[in-house]
Amino acid sequence: MLSTIGYLMIAVILGLLLTSRVAAVVALAGVPVVAALVAGFGPAEITGFVKDGLGGVAGTTAMFIFAITYFGLMRDAGMFDPVIRRIVRWAGNAPATITVATTALAIFAHLDGAGATTFLITIPAMLPLYDRLGMSRLTLTVCTGLGAGVMNLLPWGGPTARAATATGIDVNELWVPLIPAQVVGIVGALAIAWFLGRREHRRLGDLAPVAVEAEVGAAAGPGAAAGPGAAAGPGAAAGSGAGSAAEVEPAVDPLALSDEDAALRRPRLFWFNVALTVAVLVVLVMGWASPELTFLVAVVVALVVNYPGLKQQTARIEAHSMGAMLMATTLLAAGAFLGIIEGSGMIEAMAETAAGVVPASAAPGLPLIVGILGVPLSLLFGPDAYYFGVMPVLTALGEAHGVPTEAIAQASILGQETVGFPISPLTGSFYLLVGLAGVDIGKHIKALFGWAWLLSILMLVVAIAIGQIPLWAS
Repeated sequence: MLSTIGYLMIAVILGLLLTSRVAAVVALAGVPVVAALVAGFGPAEITGFVKDGLGGVAGTTAMFIFAITYFGLMRDAGMFDPVIRRIVRWAGNAPATITVATTALAIFAHLDGAGATTFLITIPAMLPLYDRLGMSRLTLTVCTGLGAGVMNLLPWGGPTARAATATGIDVNELWVPLIPAQVVGIVGALAIAWFLGRREHRRLGDLAPVAVEAEVGAAAGPGAAAGPGAAAGPGAAAGSGAGSAAEVEPAVDPLALSDEDAALRRPRLFWFNVALTVAVLVVLVMGWASPELTFLVAVVVALVVNYPGLKQQTARIEAHSMGAMLMATTLLAAGAFLGIIEGSGMIEAMAETAAGVVPASAAPGLPLIVGILGVPLSLLFGPDAYYFGVMPVLTALGEAHGVPTEAIAQASILGQETVGFPISPLTGSFYLLVGLAGVDIGKHIKALFGWAWLLSILMLVVAIAIGQIPLWAS
């Protein structure tokens, strides 16, 4: 009975999340309460389940709120500006350096873990260079997606926080052991970007030369945003290497600041903010303090030093509260869901049922299977649906066969909605990426899917090689 109700509950949650019929909070909190009532539990018992579940996610929720706020403050203060400008200028007019710069910029911009921010910084900054040289806009979205995807493993990136919430494992325990795999992934993303740039160079060199000025005018017109076909027009010969970097710089600075943004910049505090950020990352990696305490202290210091006074500090907190609170409410709702599914005994009943269906011989390979299928699963399940609906069943099934929960969680975050989120139609930032670049959704997914999957497999191989994820659990 409990098993049936549990599976029906998850099916309803997945259906609601996949079809975007309700907010994640409604699906994750409302459906489990109804399911618990149907299973015969009273309000007092359900209250206890929810209370236990909320207690398990409080730390992760606090970490996410303060991390998003902190990196938002650093962006306001201008800590990222010099690096972003240098990357854009370094790109020059060689396709290979432009693609590598695109990925590097996306990697750096995604330090705050927000896909929308990354795309809003990277695409407008690099698009004029791509159009001026006639480079494919699909190459732009692929390089941007790879850079953002490999950085989405960060604890405040979303999937890792969700995995920690769903398993009850400290977020640092999931992320820190995977740092070597992430570093290799970053190198791999840059290598793929270089390869794509060389391929663009060869393609552009094969095109018939035409007047550069005519093509510049065409690229600047409204029709230039139509998609990769327009970007790959005959004027692409201009990108074969001729001209200087100054000749391909956009006429309008893509990083020009509004008066409001300029007023928030703190150039004199640049090195202080860099030192503070480095200190935060060191504390996180070394595990000297919990992530939530680390970012809480960092936010306090950043506010006091950069924006003294009640009025300024309140304005900065309000400016970043929406994004932080949207994710926080989702995590808290997930805590209610997990409390109910665990406290009611549903998850154990579901695992027993699944154990009778899945061959015992295949269960020890769950981490490997999950890791390999991470990117393809991003096309089917959004982050909430997977980490709060699918993964709890997988981890319970794994535990029944001696598979460590953290192995399944870590295998998941190497691909599912990390490297896979820039191809997932189930995430809002995906539409921002393709919309800003003006590319066809289907063509973008087709162009990025193989590279994203390759990058995910590369990181999985590294994680297996260093012994973090078992090839076959014993």
